[in-house]
Amino acid sequence: MIDKERIKEAKQSFAQYLREGLIKKQTNETAKAMYIKNADLSLKLAEECMNSSLKPYIWVVVISYYSMFYIANAVLLELGYKTGDKVVHKVTNDALIVLVMDKLKKGMLEEYETAKEDALEIASVKSDEIIALYGLELDKRSRFQYNMTESIQEQKANTSLKRARQFMLEMKKLLLFKK
Repeated sequence: MIDKERIKEAKQSFAQYLREGLIKKQTNETAKAMYIKNADLSLKLAEECMNSSLKPYIWVVVISYYSMFYIANAVLLELGYKTGDKVVHKVTNDALIVLVMDKLKKGMLEEYETAKEDALEIASVKSDEIIALYGLELDKRSRFQYNMTESIQEQKANTSLKRARQFMLEMKKLLLFKK
């Protein structure tokens, strides 16, 4: 769950990123297509690594994260924003909170329209969770240690892959909704 303080911080940071040019109002269909292609490829590669006899769990975590990063940037481009080259992972994370979280809520409300009064609560919790997945994987990728036992690495790799699949599904729905 993303708390109110984190949302406030993301909004302040996002405004600063715009002023500093770390994210710009821009569309780029070629870049968006590349991001989608890289997201799909990364997720498939993470799944293959997970099933490999080599057990490259760190790479499952890293590649799963990158599938999320790529599809997130495709969605940002769909919304008319292009990240720059500096602190791009943090910029992407904050931009997701500011620009995408409410759109996820809207899309989920359409999916859950038959749930009536429960829909807003369900969508709010689920959209917060989806955006939080990106932050969790960003943190994990940066702190993943090689001296973890293989079973812990496998567990974390499985979690990363599951999160990436769920994140990819929800982000692709946003690409279909076209704002």
